[in-house]
Amino acid sequence: MIKKIDHIGIAVADLDSALQRYQGLTGQRAAHRETVERQKVDTAFFPVGGVRLELLRGTAPDSPISKYVAKRGEGIHHICFEVDDLDAAREEMRRAGFVFIEQQDEQGAGGTRVAFIHPKSTGGILFELVEYPNAAEPQIPNSK
Repeated sequence: MIKKIDHIGIAVADLDSALQRYQGLTGQRAAHRETVERQKVDTAFFPVGGVRLELLRGTAPDSPISKYVAKRGEGIHHICFEVDDLDAAREEMRRAGFVFIEQQDEQGAGGTRVAFIHPKSTGGILFELVEYPNAAEPQIPNSK
């Protein structure tokens, strides 16, 4: 069901400053930047090995990322697992007792479909599931 860790989401207050910081840390520029309007977030991805670091900045005060940063400060927001079939994975995980944060919009960066597992059912960690279009390779570059 879970193929691999796709990315680690990191909430930031200032994306431009964070981009400079992570460019210095990884020795490379962000491989992909995108605004996901429906989720009210700006994103930037840094490939590191087989996993990506996703920087997230809220674009509105009511954005989940803006609220997270206001309450907890910058830091790790979620861990994302890649799955082949989001609907099947979600159903199997629901049967196993996991609770999902229902969203009307399941569109993520790069044309993906996403779903989030509520931290109350995972011991306090927010997990995201991601399905790439047509089970294709990620549209957002990932180093191998």
